[in-house]
Amino acid sequence: MRIAVAGATGNIGVLTVAALEQAGHDVVRISRSLGVDLTTGHGLGAALTGVEAVVDSTSYTGADPDAAVTYFGTTTQNLLAAEVRADVRHHVLLSIVGVDRVVGNAHFAGKREQEHLVTEGPVPWTIVPATQFHDFAATLMSWTEQDGVATIPPLLVQPIAPEDVADVLAEIATGAPQGRYRDVAGPEPQDLVDMARRTKDARGCHAVKLVPTWSSLLGADMAGDVLLPSEGARIAPTTFDEWLARQR
Repeated sequence: MRIAVAGATGNIGVLTVAALEQAGHDVVRISRSLGVDLTTGHGLGAALTGVEAVVDSTSYTGADPDAAVTYFGTTTQNLLAAEVRADVRHHVLLSIVGVDRVVGNAHFAGKREQEHLVTEGPVPWTIVPATQFHDFAATLMSWTEQDGVATIPPLLVQPIAPEDVADVLAEIATGAPQGRYRDVAGPEPQDLVDMARRTKDARGCHAVKLVPTWSSLLGADMAGDVLLPSEGARIAPTTFDEWLARQR
């Protein structure tokens, strides 16, 4: 089966490409660094020739909600339009658990726009909402660290291994469209500050002081069970401890 992966050079995209290729599929990598620009549509026509399904694992790291909505809106519209021309039969979108429960965050705002365009669009679809990844705490540390201090919000999350997310996406892309898929999460809830501390120790990072605070990139609107999966979620096998052991 010929399957395209948008965001193919990103964290989840690389792993999804690997999972699909390991299963014997013909994978087309879509990334600006590889000559296909979703923001302009350049190269999309050629990239999607003969493609039966597309996995969209693109991401956005900016802090401006309007810019995130514009980015995801533009790239998704370009991708869907190209899929129609190429007669793609299945669009698989990686989204976020709790995306409708968090208002101010830029990435969540962009993903909501993306979901809207996909659900109202012309290509049969599956949306896969996943919880934060096991490396989420490390990412936040890198984003917030200044002068040896990193601010981490005391979030309750149920993180999932990036490899497990990729396996789910690869599985779904080879099947029929399912609409909104059930939440996908890791085996157990974790405290994000503790995750950051343990990740730092496991990786032997340089000395960084962790400061638990809501005055960080993520606010108190994410507190409580906002980011936890709903009942009936698909629980992936890899625990945070198992993932952490591979970081040492």
